[in-house]
Amino acid sequence: MEMVTSITGSQLSVSGCVRVMEYLTIHSFSVLFPQRPCLRREGWRRPPPATTTKDDHLRKPSKRYSPKRYNLKPVDRAALADYDARVADVEASLSRAFRMLQVQIEAVDRKIDGQVGTARVELAALLEEKRLELEGHLKRLDARTDELDDALAGLKRMEFLRKDEFEKFWNEVKETLGSGSGTEVDLDQIRALAREIAMREIEKHAADGIGRVDYAVASAGGKVVRHSEAYDSGKRGGFLSTILGGDSANPQQKMLQPSFGEPGQCFPLQGSSGFVEIKLRKGIIPDAITLEHVSKDVAYDMSTAPKDCRVSGWYQGTPNEAHSGHAASAKMPVLTEFTYDLDKKNIQTFDVTAPDVGIINMVRLDFTSNHGSSALTCIYRIRVHGHEPVSPGITISQS
Repeated sequence: MEMVTSITGSQLSVSGCVRVMEYLTIHSFSVLFPQRPCLRREGWRRPPPATTTKDDHLRKPSKRYSPKRYNLKPVDRAALADYDARVADVEASLSRAFRMLQVQIEAVDRKIDGQVGTARVELAALLEEKRLELEGHLKRLDARTDELDDALAGLKRMEFLRKDEFEKFWNEVKETLGSGSGTEVDLDQIRALAREIAMREIEKHAADGIGRVDYAVASAGGKVVRHSEAYDSGKRGGFLSTILGGDSANPQQKMLQPSFGEPGQCFPLQGSSGFVEIKLRKGIIPDAITLEHVSKDVAYDMSTAPKDCRVSGWYQGTPNEAHSGHAASAKMPVLTEFTYDLDKKNIQTFDVTAPDVGIINMVRLDFTSNHGSSALTCIYRIRVHGHEPVSPGITISQS
């Protein structure tokens, strides 16, 4: 009992309270029942069965079960009082222990709640920090993506060798070095061959810029037969004379002549849409169309360049009528559609995409938009590439 009363609330923990409860329980039973006196039955025997009658309840209580009959000893009231006092002390000790245990549990709960709250605050701060860090990484990744897009756009503008061009170069290397004794290729030989190929390409391109035969060039017989309204035609006669170098007889022929990259050496058409019809020097099977504008490095205004274009081609009359001079009704199947891109070279060639194109001698360029100018669209040069048929007149382009 002294041990219980000497324990204070600050010294009692949860495990200590459990041990105190075990001690008090064991001690209480040892105090209450050390050698408890009891009512001893001395010489007791089971009484014989009683014979009852209907008038037994009217009789007085029988003394057959009285203490004297069974020699029962009287109860020690002083000992019972002492037991009651001890039980009261134990109950008081248990009550104090329970209260102390409850206080300790409440303190532990408050401590746990405080630690959980602190952990929640720290976790929220950590998550916010990680979120900001992740947003920073995403922004840097977006910046890197933009840089990569710009780099890819730059690579596209640089216009490296296409796959077919590289394969052509490599085939020439193998053909040139195929007569060698070994299979190894000398780097000096590759350099010499590359230099030779480059010189051939330079010479070819120096002829007309792209090194392809132009069947629409004015000097070889190509002619502009019809076009949409010219810019300020008949209103400012000096303007056309100025940009066309004084050649006012056939100013539209500028679209079929070399411009030599000079700004203003073009034929301006009214508005942002229009057309040009060209008669070729002879009937051909077309395979590509080239549209030329002034280079953006020297241009004053690139908004007058055509943008979305469609090219149609047909043969004006049958082969016999062409030889005899008789004209026939013409049909205009679409050869190709393209967009002139200002980020690429100023001379851009577009392949004919229509299948089974026959012989044509007429070409029509329709442009439905330009790169921003609402007043006029400048056409510097139109070229038509292809090859002459082996037997002219066998196949005629029809829609």
